[in-house]
Amino acid sequence: MPSRKFADGEVVRGRWPGSSLYYEVEILSHDSTSQLYTVKYKDGTELELKENDIKPLTSFRQRKGGSTSSSPSRRRGSRSRSRSRSPGRPPKSARRSASASHQADIKEARREVEVKLTPLILKPFGNSISRYNGEPEHIERNDVPHKNTQEKFSLSQESSYIATQYSLRPRREEVKLKEIDSKEEKFVAKELAVRTFEVTPIRAKDLEFGGVPGVFLIMFGLPVFLFLLLLMCKQKDPSLLNFPPPLPALYELWETRVFGVYLLWFLIQVLFYLLPIGKVVEGTPLIDGRRLKYRLNGFYAFILTSAVIGTSLFQGVELHYVYSHFLQFALAATVFCVVLSVYLYMHSLKAPRNDLSPASSGNAVYDFFIGRELNPRIGTFDLKYFCELRPGLIGWVVINLVMLLAEMKIQDRAVPSLAMILVNSFQLLYVVDALWNEEALLTTMDIIHDGFGFMLAFGDLVWVPFIYSFQAFYLVGHPNEVSWPMAYLIIVLKHLKTIHTSTGKNLLVSGWWGFVRHPNYLGDLIMALAWSLPCGFNHILPYFYVIYFTMLLVHREARDEYHCKKKYGVAWEKYCQRVPYRIFPYIY
Repeated sequence: MPSRKFADGEVVRGRWPGSSLYYEVEILSHDSTSQLYTVKYKDGTELELKENDIKPLTSFRQRKGGSTSSSPSRRRGSRSRSRSRSPGRPPKSARRSASASHQADIKEARREVEVKLTPLILKPFGNSISRYNGEPEHIERNDVPHKNTQEKFSLSQESSYIATQYSLRPRREEVKLKEIDSKEEKFVAKELAVRTFEVTPIRAKDLEFGGVPGVFLIMFGLPVFLFLLLLMCKQKDPSLLNFPPPLPALYELWETRVFGVYLLWFLIQVLFYLLPIGKVVEGTPLIDGRRLKYRLNGFYAFILTSAVIGTSLFQGVELHYVYSHFLQFALAATVFCVVLSVYLYMHSLKAPRNDLSPASSGNAVYDFFIGRELNPRIGTFDLKYFCELRPGLIGWVVINLVMLLAEMKIQDRAVPSLAMILVNSFQLLYVVDALWNEEALLTTMDIIHDGFGFMLAFGDLVWVPFIYSFQAFYLVGHPNEVSWPMAYLIIVLKHLKTIHTSTGKNLLVSGWWGFVRHPNYLGDLIMALAWSLPCGFNHILPYFYVIYFTMLLVHREARDEYHCKKKYGVAWEKYCQRVPYRIFPYIY
């Protein structure tokens, strides 16, 4: 089914049927069968228009004041003037009669006065009135009995906000008017370019995550918190009362061989990404109208990775090495993430202005964190899109498998525990679903709004594989026997997540979206709880993921609210009135 281009509630310009004039309209609805938009003009008229009869507001050239054009009528006026002043013509005072004198006066008036017809749309533009002219300007001759006459007429056309202006201007002012119009045209064109195509730096008070001090603390605090969490999990008694855990020496955390293994893993995923398999799709339109192309082969990469891991196990490769060097792998991934973030920032300094992220601010520290460039690429290789799903997400499944094998070896079990099987199964289904529906990633805030900097690089390459696998890591050293009735209850809870995110422009107001505005977030939290329940209730540590995920989604929901309000305007406000709860029904 073809995707619609304009959203309900969006203000655009629609062509009036039977003419070539475009007027400001509001999108009311869209019929997916007939592919027609129902639009409403400012006078209340409702019509159905085709998509090619609708254009965005920014696609028109707006101008302040009048302008002149070289129309056929003006050129005729110029030739008439030259003929009337031919040096070979006898003096008019010697030969003309009263009638001829009257006709000469009219001809003289024709030479001195021109009429300019320009359809106007009166619309605020700064402190003045801007003009949109959907048609080329028409300049016509008119017989006027007096010289130096100026008149203005206003004609209402189909609505109260359309006016047609006729202005009579002396030809001797033409040069001066051209100069004024030329200056105004350049000014308006520059203003429109700035509004349409340039990325406006975010003001300091609009910076997210606490601004520069906040992102500075996050960049240093998250890696430290990650290692403290992993060290606590390795303790025999991972109680909060035993915080902080014993800290190892720095040299014990770094191994060049481990870094080499991690780099090899990353390059293998790059190779799978570059394979010419899977369909190619276009992303959402960029600020300059371009659509980048993406190859959807994440699921194939997962299949190939599974084949490589299976072959390695068959050949006797000891995957327990990953568990015994888990902290070293986490540090290797963190170092790689920092190096990548530095490269991304340096790469963005050469990027055109149109390629910058809407979230960038102009501050070096903040932009290093949030990402200065929206879609950094090396040729056709999209770094952000690749890191979103490949090394970290597939790596998460591999780490879970490593923990399952480590549990069997350390606890001397012939088969994995039921708790470990539940955790692996739930999270495997989550990853497979994400890779199978890879195209949905192209409509997320990460892709269309946030740049690619330390925030996404650390989240994709470090936080996801080493924190999302935390339940499996916990069960290796702290087994929990789950009964089959409890397992059935957890499975039922897990299957409550049957909510899918809408990736189109329609705002759903029925089903789950009729209870809360972000039911997919509620489903994610239920799912996160199901992942943690197999770990039992001896310690709160396995439930860190649920606590963290709740804070993450509340913050992301606030960001979604801000962007949805900007994107959908009145339609979003109406939706919020109808559905007041954000994530938790009757709570929040």
